[in-house]
Amino acid sequence: MNDDNLNDIELDYDDNDDTIDVNDVDFEIDNDTKDKIIKDLYVAKAEYELEEQLNKKQTSNSRGYKSLVISSLFLPMLISMFIVGIHSNKLITKPLHIIILCLIIILSIIFGLGLYKVTSSRKVTKKRRIKAWVKYIYFGFMSAYVVGCSIVLFLLYGPYNDFKDWLVTTAMQTKDHKYFCTWFYNDKEIDEVFSRNYIQEPEGNTDESLIDTGDETKPVVKEYKNEYERAVLEHEDGQLYKIINLKVNGCKGYLAVVYDPSMLHVTTTDRVGVRGQYVTTMAKREKALVAINGAGFHDPNYTSSGGCPKGITIVNGKIITNNEYGRAATGGLIGITKKNKLVLLRNVTAQQAINQGIRDAVSWGPFLVVNGKAAYTKGNGGWGYAARTAIGQRKDGIILMLVVDSNYNRTKGADMGDMTDIMVKYGAINASNLDGGTSSVMAVNGKLISHPIDSGLNNETRPVATAFVVRK
Repeated sequence: MNDDNLNDIELDYDDNDDTIDVNDVDFEIDNDTKDKIIKDLYVAKAEYELEEQLNKKQTSNSRGYKSLVISSLFLPMLISMFIVGIHSNKLITKPLHIIILCLIIILSIIFGLGLYKVTSSRKVTKKRRIKAWVKYIYFGFMSAYVVGCSIVLFLLYGPYNDFKDWLVTTAMQTKDHKYFCTWFYNDKEIDEVFSRNYIQEPEGNTDESLIDTGDETKPVVKEYKNEYERAVLEHEDGQLYKIINLKVNGCKGYLAVVYDPSMLHVTTTDRVGVRGQYVTTMAKREKALVAINGAGFHDPNYTSSGGCPKGITIVNGKIITNNEYGRAATGGLIGITKKNKLVLLRNVTAQQAINQGIRDAVSWGPFLVVNGKAAYTKGNGGWGYAARTAIGQRKDGIILMLVVDSNYNRTKGADMGDMTDIMVKYGAINASNLDGGTSSVMAVNGKLISHPIDSGLNNETRPVATAFVVRK
């Protein structure tokens, strides 16, 4: 519209009315101008509608992403918890399992709707392209998150049993961490693991006639059967003991070789039934050259101070305890006779042990070697991997005291097969496992040479009820 057109406009209005109605306006425009105005109006309307459409898509897109983020953050965790709940209701109880299932259904619907909203909005503005970097980071995090959950579930419930067997057998033998099993597996699954991992002890009791602890001078061995015999028998004249350093599954091991079995004794905490003592404390009190922890002790609710030994305890011919052993399936009495022979006895009373000439004894197991026959170990023996202690004797009377450390996070150490193999290699004719885990320690001249790790992953041991000591 040009100025000439505007000059042609005439207004017809009432003098008494100050407003102008559109009908009062009378103007004339040419057709080109009219077409241009109409075209501009259509373009403005189209642009407005397009802008409104984009705003709606952007709003829908934003809501879609929010739905995806919220649902995808919780879905993998909830699905994992649901699968755990299928196997055990210790951690995920039945009511919680139902709640988790409902949440999974709701979040799956939210995820589906969010995915639909995002995929239905294809146009991405420049602002959205900048935020695409945030999406890449998020999707990277989610990928790692989902893969992590999948790996954990695969290890726990996948077709391969190695991890499951290690977790169940190791955790179920600990003092503080049995829940690592019961949280993830039911009793049937735990029993299946132990059916694949167990130790079958040799039958019978020790035949003392197979052990020579006589005082007569033994012939000097000039040729050794193998490196293990050489390691044991090579020593200086008058040397009372030696320590052989080992490596077991990447962990340190210590084998004390004691040449005079008459120096081996059992000692107890000085407050039996009340409170345990550290092995180092008992070793200093006894002026021991070498000391290792002994048998296990009663520990109700894992709050015991280690003062009450399990089973029979005999010290210097005196019965100290005659408690319930509680391990009828494995082990028994580990005794030292007045003839300085290490004997392994099953199903004996304290008085019967005294009558058989036992001067010192504790009760534990399983027995690893009896009369030269080694225990049969399937899998890891059902005891998992941990710090371990064992004691044995060769047929020439030499005492073997073995301690193996665990690693810093208590995931490695020795299993029963490892302990048996070491004892057999170094010539043990009788050998038994002793208390393990945080209790496993070896002290030389009152100082620890082993490296125990407690349940808090600290380099510390704990008070125990009994110990084997080597003293003059």
